[in-house]
Amino acid sequence: AYCALVTALGVPDAAPGAVQRDGVPDAVIAAVPALGLTETAREPGGPERLWARAGWWAAHGDRHDSEPGALERALADDPRLLEHLPVARLAERLAKGLGRELPSWPRLWADRERGRLVALGSTARLPLLAVGGTRDPFAQDTVALWRGWAGPARLLLGPWGHHLTADRTVPARARLNLGALYVRWAHAALAGRLESTRHGVIALGDSGRWHTTRGRGTHRPGTAPAAECRWSFGSSTGLRLLHGAEFSADPQRPVRSDDLAVPVDGHPADRCLLLSPPLPRPLDLAGAAIARITATADTPSADWAVRLTALDPSGRADPLAFGIVRRTGPPGKAADITVPLGTLGRRLPAGTRLRAEIAGHHFPAHARNPHTGDDPVTATRLVPSRRSVNPRGSALHLPVVARRRYVEPVPEICR
Repeated sequence: AYCALVTALGVPDAAPGAVQRDGVPDAVIAAVPALGLTETAREPGGPERLWARAGWWAAHGDRHDSEPGALERALADDPRLLEHLPVARLAERLAKGLGRELPSWPRLWADRERGRLVALGSTARLPLLAVGGTRDPFAQDTVALWRGWAGPARLLLGPWGHHLTADRTVPARARLNLGALYVRWAHAALAGRLESTRHGVIALGDSGRWHTTRGRGTHRPGTAPAAECRWSFGSSTGLRLLHGAEFSADPQRPVRSDDLAVPVDGHPADRCLLLSPPLPRPLDLAGAAIARITATADTPSADWAVRLTALDPSGRADPLAFGIVRRTGPPGKAADITVPLGTLGRRLPAGTRLRAEIAGHHFPAHARNPHTGDDPVTATRLVPSRRSVNPRGSALHLPVVARRRYVEPVPEICR
C-alpha cells in the first residue's frame, strides 16, 4: 500500500535511482496501509510502539526473507528482552538471540516526519479505496488517509486484523470476497462512475451488519449517522469509579498490554478503574471514540493510556478500544487531556458492561515512559509517577448509531 501511494502521489524521493515514467495511476487501492516510519513507530500522541516494531524487525528487518515468530522464539530464551534499556540499543540484545545484526533499528526511532502522505493526498484527484480492519494496528492510518483524500474516496473497515479476511478466525458472516470487490470498484473507478464524495462502510463487529460512514460534509439524507453519546465518570448511569482515583504509574511494574485481568484491590492502585451498568438494550457503535479526562501527574512527562473492554453477561472480557497520549507540563498541575480511542465498529448485546482503565503504561505494546522528561528511546533511568483522575469533567464519548439502517458493503463502496 505504501508503494502504491508514493507512486500515485509522485513522492520524489520514494525510490532513489528509479526510472521515472510518464503519467500517473488512474486509481489506488491501499489495503492496511502503513504510512511511514514515524507512523509505524509512534502513536499520533507520541508513545513508542515497542512490541510491534520489535516483532517486525525480528521477523523482517535487515534481511531479504522473513522469519515469522522470531520475536516469540527470542523471548522464550530471554523473557525480559523487551525490558532492555535504552530502547535504542534493544537491537543489540535482540541480535544475540537471532544470530544476526539489525543495523537499521536506530533509524526507525530517528525518523520524526509524520503525515506526509496524508498531506499529499489532500491534493490528489484520483479515486481511492482504503481498506482496513478495526483490529489492525494501522486502522487509524487507513481512516486518516481516507479522511484527508481530495478525490473520490471509499473506506472499507471490516472486523479484521492486519491479515484482513485471510484470518481464519473470522466467522463466515463477517467475510467478503475482497478480490471481487476490488475488481468491481476498479471497473467503476476507471469508467468514471464513482460519486465524487467521501464515504464508506464500517462492519459492526462480527455481526455481519455494516453501517455507512461519511467524510466531512458528505452526509446523505436517509442514512443514519452515529451520534456522540457521553458516559460521565463517577456516575451511576455512566462509568462508576471502582478504585484508583489516585494511583501509581511505576515503570518497574507497568500495567501490561497483554493481560486483560485487572486487580480490584491492589495497594497502591496501579490504574484508575471504572465500570458501567449493564446495557439495557443492544448498542451499535460506528465511528470515532475519545476519552476526555481531567488528571494530574507529579512528573514532567506522563503517558495516559485508556483501555476500554466489553464484558459480556458471563464476565468474558473482549477488547473494545484503546488509546494512549503523552503529555508534558508542570508537575502537579491538573490538565484536561483528550485521548483518541480509534474508530469503532461493534454491536454490543444487551447486558454488556463497559470497563475503562486509565493507566500510565501499556507495556510491552508501548515503551515505558521513564517520567524523568528524558526521551523514552534513550532513557536508562525510570522513576514512578503519582497520578490522580478527577471524575468531575471526565467522560467517555462513544459513536452510537441512533437509527439502525444497515447497508450492503459492496454496492455502497462501488457507487
